[in-house]
Amino acid sequence: MGLEREDYVEPACPFETDQWRSEPAVRSIPAERIIEKLDEYYRRGDYSGAVELIKYWITEARSGRDLKGEFSLRNELIGIYRKTGKKNEAISNSLMTLNLIHRMDAHGSIAEGTALVNTGTVYKAFEMPEESLKYFEQAVPIYESALKPGDWRLGGLYNNMALTYADLKLYDEAGELFRKALDAMRLVKDSEAEQAITYLNMADLAALRYGVTEAEEEVSVCCIKAADLLDTESLFSDPNYPYYCRQCAPVFGYYGFFAEEEKLLERAEELSK
Repeated sequence: MGLEREDYVEPACPFETDQWRSEPAVRSIPAERIIEKLDEYYRRGDYSGAVELIKYWITEARSGRDLKGEFSLRNELIGIYRKTGKKNEAISNSLMTLNLIHRMDAHGSIAEGTALVNTGTVYKAFEMPEESLKYFEQAVPIYESALKPGDWRLGGLYNNMALTYADLKLYDEAGELFRKALDAMRLVKDSEAEQAITYLNMADLAALRYGVTEAEEEVSVCCIKAADLLDTESLFSDPNYPYYCRQCAPVFGYYGFFAEEEKLLERAEELSK
């Protein structure tokens, strides 16, 4: 099944712009206000509304030559198009973000790493693992050299690469990277959802590799750990938490944890009101 953090939030926070070397914008877009509005749309699951908001502000960013703002918005747009199955739009915006890196002379920056991870995730989502892996491999040296231990983006990268390895039937490599993802995420505050998703991915890997029946014990252990992590009360105030619940619930149901599936779906409905 394969769940990754980038299914519900992009590998970098909106408008995080470090290591830039471009010329200042003529007129910058209002980052904080856009973030607040996007959080409202995400909480409601209103991705059409979020797309329209982002498109409006991309136009404003381009008008004001705010390359940083445009870069961040296109990363958000990539995630929405991927979630909603719009392949051409997702790939197109991915390539636009990479072009913006060139225009801003930001090669080797964390921003480039983010663009590469987002692009790799798009190709992975649309069942093009060979292409996906190329972008992840380019992101690894950037992230590992530029990010400090305890940065959740490392866990996101390892998790996505592991999913791609699994698609390519490279199971040993996938398992090793899932373990690296867990090690990375355990250093991150409030990362219980990300850890839970990694455990569910490990359950899927075991079932894929050995068969559901043969992997039953390993799958059960992973699902129980994931369920405990998703019950962390501090997650409930996260605007993305209802999406976590909706994405994870079917995985629990698939492996026979029907009560957990129902609980998560009810919680998502309640928190979305």
